[in-house]
Amino acid sequence: MTLLIDSTPSNPSEPPVPPLSDTDSALPRRLNLLQGTALNMIDMVGIGPFVVLPLVIKTLGGPQFLWAWILGAFVSVIDAFVWAELGAAFPQAGGSYNFLKISYGEKRWGRLLSFLYVWQTLIQAPLVMASGAIGFAQYMSYLMPLEEWQRKAVSGGVVLVIIVLLYRKIDSIGKIGLIMWGAVLVTLGWIIIGGLSNARIPLSDTFESMSSVSGGLLAAGLGHASVKTIYCYLGYYNVCHLGGEIQRPTRNIPASMFISIAGIAALYLLMNLSVVSVVPWQEAQNSDFIVSLFIETLYGPKVAQFATILVLLVAFSSLFAVLLGYSRVPYAAAVDGQFFPIFARLHPTRQFPYVSLLFLGGLGFVFSLLFRLGDVITAILAMRIIVQFVGQAIGLLLLHRRRAITEFPFRMPLYPLPVLLAISVWLFIFFSTGLTFMLSGLIVISVGIVAFLISAGLRQQWPFNRSDTAMGLHEDQSS
Repeated sequence: MTLLIDSTPSNPSEPPVPPLSDTDSALPRRLNLLQGTALNMIDMVGIGPFVVLPLVIKTLGGPQFLWAWILGAFVSVIDAFVWAELGAAFPQAGGSYNFLKISYGEKRWGRLLSFLYVWQTLIQAPLVMASGAIGFAQYMSYLMPLEEWQRKAVSGGVVLVIIVLLYRKIDSIGKIGLIMWGAVLVTLGWIIIGGLSNARIPLSDTFESMSSVSGGLLAAGLGHASVKTIYCYLGYYNVCHLGGEIQRPTRNIPASMFISIAGIAALYLLMNLSVVSVVPWQEAQNSDFIVSLFIETLYGPKVAQFATILVLLVAFSSLFAVLLGYSRVPYAAAVDGQFFPIFARLHPTRQFPYVSLLFLGGLGFVFSLLFRLGDVITAILAMRIIVQFVGQAIGLLLLHRRRAITEFPFRMPLYPLPVLLAISVWLFIFFSTGLTFMLSGLIVISVGIVAFLISAGLRQQWPFNRSDTAMGLHEDQSS
């Protein structure tokens, strides 16, 4: 069933908003472009660049680490073209869940792919929460010595506070997001201006070292290092998960993503240059609190403590945006009848998917007590690439074969080159995660397929229901 809405644009030059499904009918469109961009950017930053910078330097063994950040920005841009076309055409809650279902056909393979995405979300979304919470506790230990159990208590406590803050209407969440976005810009701006205006190591030395390494040697380490930097860019698509709550989605969803990527890429590159202009990369690669060390070198320990508090606020802000976006995914699947019905429940007075929020937040709390930061970062990427990023890009190619150009309010330039590049680069990154994490990602997919078959068998749906199979074949032939 589809609920029709008034699709007449407020601006005559703006494409009409596609009709919404039941998934979105109860979610008010209250988030504007500024708020959507703010939520994207705080999702992208988080604790990532502050804990990943030393890991990337150590992986590449010198100033060449900047190439890994450039590659991360490049991957984000070409993949954002895929998200922009899909997000503008299907602005619904759940993001990739809907994109996969529609791209591969709602009666057959789309049902499997979308189920696998939700299945992975139940694991990888709490892992993302855990990575931010563990990094938060790591920087907290700069302010006060923490034993291992105390670090775990801090990381778990942060997740619980995030759940409490998100237990409210979307209107106030948008305002909270803007405040947190301000904290992100202030923190990164201070690092950039402070370092570049008090440089102690000539930046020319860094650029000369970047160009002196051989291409083969750079490529050998770039794949492993880019796994970490791409983790820091993830989140540019958060606005797609909130598609059912974005105003003027055909314009604001693509614009929000590209503004976010451009802004964050510039901030990351300037931040890295600023840090290595003050702290030698040989020292930076071994620091657990690189930003705190950087500020301490410039201004002393008292100011460094204040800077650490800002870093903690940025990390906290990112967790806020992450849980907000992902909590809409199981909700969308449940409303669609393809997941446990309890996840479709909205809060009776505040109109947000509280069961989904509590489940993902609760599992994130557990994961934050169990895992290490480095392993969590790699596992997050390995688990998502095949179904979400590669599967989604291939799905867009299939959609272009079946649908008219007029059904895509946003069109990427040089189609299909960006899509093919995105698929190639994501596969390169997947192999760069290493055999252990590749296998773990494939195992999660395999278990998800088994779970799907069990669920479909109990519900007598495709591939066990002949009428569903016949409808799926008709859908394929007609398209």
